This record gives sequence, C-alpha cells and structure tokens, in this order.
Amino acid sequence: MAELAPLFRALSDPNRLAIYRLIRERDQASVEELERSISALAREFDLSLSTVSHHIKELRHAGLIRCVKRGQTVYCEPDPAALGAIERFLREGGS
Repeated sequence: MAELAPLFRALSDPNRLAIYRLIRERDQASVEELERSISALAREFDLSLSTVSHHIKELRHAGLIRCVKRGQTVYCEPDPAALGAIERFLREGGS
C-alpha cells in the first residue's frame, strides 16, 4: 500500500489532478497525438507552459503517466499499471 502514496500525493494538487484527468480522457477518446502534447494540454488551463511541464514531471515521477518525445514535441499517456493499482486499492477498500 505504501507504493500508492506517491500516486495519491501527485494527484492531491488540483492542477495535477485536472491535467491527469484530461490526459486520461484524451487517451480514452483516441484523440490525435497532437491533442495529447504538453503544449496542447497547457492551452486547456490558465497556466504557463513551464508550470504545466512541472506538473507533467510530477505525474511522470509518480508513475501515473508516460511521456514520449517525438522531435521537439512531448506526448503524454496514462500508465495503465498505475491506474490498475489505484482501481485495485479502491475496489478492495484500501485493505
């Protein structure tokens, strides 16, 4: 259960939670890769690109997302293993 603490800590920030939610929604909707780039994500929030990049870094370090760089653009997608761990935790009632 201790391995989940970094995931929940990363999601405790309202901006990171909103960014993670948007990454998940766009991944599930099979949106074009451009729509999952960090710059596209930054346009959705009243935050600077550097602030969004910082939040992306925290989500990545927590293991919630994976980032792939293609050329000068970085694309984000949820890490299914992290999502599975959270779902198991919630399903089992935190035990």
